[in-house]
Amino acid sequence: MELVRAASLTGYFEVAEQLRLDVRPLLRQAGLSPAMMSNPDLMLPARPVVRLLEDSAAASGCVTFGLMMAERRQLSDLGLVSLLIVHQSTLRDAMEIMAEFRNRINSNLMLQIEEHEDSFYLREVFALNPPMVSRQVGDLALGVLHKLCRTLMDESWRPQCVSFSYERPVSPDRAIYDRLFDCPLQFGADFDGIVVETADMNRINPRADTALAAHARQLVGAMVDPGPRTIEEEVEQSIRLLMPAGRATIAGVADALGTNIRTLQRWLDREETSFSELLDRVRVQQVSQHFANRRLRLTDIAHLLGYSTLASFSAWYSNRFNETPTKGRATAQAQRG
Repeated sequence: MELVRAASLTGYFEVAEQLRLDVRPLLRQAGLSPAMMSNPDLMLPARPVVRLLEDSAAASGCVTFGLMMAERRQLSDLGLVSLLIVHQSTLRDAMEIMAEFRNRINSNLMLQIEEHEDSFYLREVFALNPPMVSRQVGDLALGVLHKLCRTLMDESWRPQCVSFSYERPVSPDRAIYDRLFDCPLQFGADFDGIVVETADMNRINPRADTALAAHARQLVGAMVDPGPRTIEEEVEQSIRLLMPAGRATIAGVADALGTNIRTLQRWLDREETSFSELLDRVRVQQVSQHFANRRLRLTDIAHLLGYSTLASFSAWYSNRFNETPTKGRATAQAQRG
């Protein structure tokens, strides 16, 4: 079920008022109401929330609508989970808590934590099936993640870089990026996320309290059940991590999950799905995101989706969407603006 906490829309009405936006028709079009948004812990269907933010950005002519919302967010907007996060010993521990409780915050927002040499990559992946344009939700999530990191560190802390998969915004829109992130920015990247030094991930959080963290976990555990990951979710996560390296095979995923092919197939059979279905689902979710990145060639996109040749990628895309990748990319870029 694609769900998101109503608290994810915190700041929406304030930003709309600042932009002199009439939200009533936008709420009706999205199938939402102010009453539904009044309880921060209410779980809302994700697609209407995505549509509301995209439509609001278009109607107001403000492509930084999501970032303006992020500026108004506080760690406490995450609800009870914030009590657990703030008392973690390190930023690494806090990110693991975020990943653990992601289903209670936003069931479609994946936080992937990858370590490469002296850096950690905190990747935000918003996965809807089928996919839809979600730039505003992505910007909002990335802005909130950055503010969370700075809250746990200190005001002087800066990440190595914040990356965006879309192109550099025009000059009038750049001010909020510089104000909110205040660090090196990379546009047209192959992912949305934050690059953090390994030393910062392991730096002791001065606000941490082991006893309070244990108490907070008991409290959160009693009231918020993150739910165990299904094998389907585990396989999809592994596919996303292994696919750019061309290793998203059933053998590669089975190895990553510490099992063998036969056992993995048996697990997937119990959930009435298959590896090929999950692989196709992930590719469908990611291809539109890659299409929106103007710096990526079709050959690059083919490799990011695990294809060794452009021809094999083109054959899959044409069969899947009944159009050529070139036409699909043109449509995706026109929607992205």
